[in-house]
Amino acid sequence: MLKHIVIALGTAAAVFAAASASASPAVPRDGAEYRLLSSPVQVQAQGKKVEVIEFFMYHCPACNMLEPGLAEWVKKQGDAISFRRIHVPHNGAADPEAHLFLTLEALKLDESLHAKVLNTWHVERKRLKSDEDNVEWAVKNGLDKTQFLAAYNSFGVLTRLRNLEKLVGSYRVDGTPTLVINGRYLTSPSIVAEGNPNMPRPSVEAAAFQVMDALVLKAQQELGK
Repeated sequence: MLKHIVIALGTAAAVFAAASASASPAVPRDGAEYRLLSSPVQVQAQGKKVEVIEFFMYHCPACNMLEPGLAEWVKKQGDAISFRRIHVPHNGAADPEAHLFLTLEALKLDESLHAKVLNTWHVERKRLKSDEDNVEWAVKNGLDKTQFLAAYNSFGVLTRLRNLEKLVGSYRVDGTPTLVINGRYLTSPSIVAEGNPNMPRPSVEAAAFQVMDALVLKAQQELGK
């Protein structure tokens, strides 16, 4: 079963500001701060943009904790990266969380409603664990029920849902949140913490973002940017 690890960090913005200068090794090490995928996965990003994928789950506390800092990091990267998310199917091919994400993605609402879904899980403590829960949530948040159900039950969404486990497996993701840079480099706060057991816990998230900075730069160099 995929894991998600919560590291008590405080707010991401404060941690990043306090620890960005010294939290992470200057040069990330394969097997310590990141892992090099033995079989790189083809990217969707165009041109010289570096693809960054967050593998996450809506119910994952660590993903929710990472989100503010990740949003700031993505904003800071600007046009240098192409950022997207893949929802890991926690309960296999019928996972309702992944089903909701793929539906919102099909409706091009995944970004604008991402914070609302997280808020539902982690602030309101409302568990979206069934199709009925998802439909109720969608209507409550202003989506047209007929349009939502058409996407929810569409061939495209259901096909992607069935293939999601295989897709996640191709990236060798075994926990959330996990970030994959340009289809080659896999990292996460938990990987950085495991590779640096003496690092103070409040510094781990900022260190993870520094590692991501370095991996984006590495990918840019490989792309000849």
